[in-house]
Amino acid sequence: MIRTWMAEVSPLLEESVYWKCYEQVPTFRKEKADKILPLGDKALSIGAWLLYESVREKCGVSAETPFNLSHSGKMVLCSIEDSGEKNVKVGCDIEQIKKLHTKLIKRYFFASEEKFILSRKTEEEKKAAFYRYWVLKESFMKATRYGMKLGLDTFEILCDEKGARLLNQPKEICEKFYFKEYEIRLPYRVAICSTSNVFAKNIEKIDLSRYWR
Repeated sequence: MIRTWMAEVSPLLEESVYWKCYEQVPTFRKEKADKILPLGDKALSIGAWLLYESVREKCGVSAETPFNLSHSGKMVLCSIEDSGEKNVKVGCDIEQIKKLHTKLIKRYFFASEEKFILSRKTEEEKKAAFYRYWVLKESFMKATRYGMKLGLDTFEILCDEKGARLLNQPKEICEKFYFKEYEIRLPYRVAICSTSNVFAKNIEKIDLSRYWR
């Protein structure tokens, strides 16, 4: 089963707390954070890894277990395959809802996706629709392991009352992928994509304060 956890890491925005948590992650994660300039983004990178370590501990899974991380705003996200199946691919994405990127939609989204977003009645509904598509697309690109090399305009997603599904995907990607969307009471959108179609019903929350107390 693909399970997903979320945690708030706003305390890491304090420099003293950040450095305390920084010392608790592996060297390669420290090096990744070192390359990031804004403290807020550094904090999210470190916080995402602390979430992953907590999830691994909670599930009792090995370092070979498929997982993916995401972060935005003050939240971090971790999706993991908890049954020990190592061939599953998984991608997750969380995005804080901010402004509507109309130019990006017109340049990189399919006509059907653009119509779905821009036909919403209010500005808030349009923003919600845009970020819905954004996290779905990001989660798919991450699940395929191509990331941004894949391109937002190389695959088309259909959103309707039944949920979200791929209408077409790049020819080099032969596996079937499934989506899971979660509604959360925060100004964020969350989507998970995987070659497994077995997803947990709800997002689970973890308190990471033990790392900075």
